[in-house]
Amino acid sequence: MKSFLVATALSLAAAGALAATVGQPAPAFTAIDTSGKTVSLADFKGKHVVLEWVNPGCPYVRRHYDSANMQGTQKDAQAKGAVWLTINSTAQDAGDYMQPAALQQWMTSQKAAATHTLMDAEGKVGRAYGARTTPHMYVINPAGTLVYAGAIDDQPRASLADTAKATNHVKAALAESTAGKPVTLATTRAYGCSIKYSSM
Repeated sequence: MKSFLVATALSLAAAGALAATVGQPAPAFTAIDTSGKTVSLADFKGKHVVLEWVNPGCPYVRRHYDSANMQGTQKDAQAKGAVWLTINSTAQDAGDYMQPAALQQWMTSQKAAATHTLMDAEGKVGRAYGARTTPHMYVINPAGTLVYAGAIDDQPRASLADTAKATNHVKAALAESTAGKPVTLATTRAYGCSIKYSSM
């Protein structure tokens, strides 16, 4: 059950001391997606970008995919012209690490609408952003500024029944940001399973 514990505090050892900060430039990164393509944040300059941390072994992740909440949020973002990058920072020696092909197969089976699914087994991207749970969500505006960081919604449980009554923070942040407005609720507490970072 240890792998399914809710992370409630930021671990500087796991996430890095210089985590991304809302209102500041989003950390640049380059990673390889599940098809072997090199993807950089800079590739999407001038667009909104959503970052989603994922681990298919996490019941909180499964809640959002089994309910189609994550897929719906992905499609809503893309309809607003945003790019969606799903990131897996699970270490290779973790029990629920998935090889790129297996992760992509899972994403396909879930009918996910991510623009790219990125592998981050060394945890460099996750640490740069201070990602600590799956899911953990971030929204970057076209100027490259981080405008939202935290949970996907306000229902921090793994129950499917909670999804319908939830307020979706990512949809709200994108709606405001794409309308040229400041994000009202720019930071929330992320909930989910602790990311199993590499010990480096």
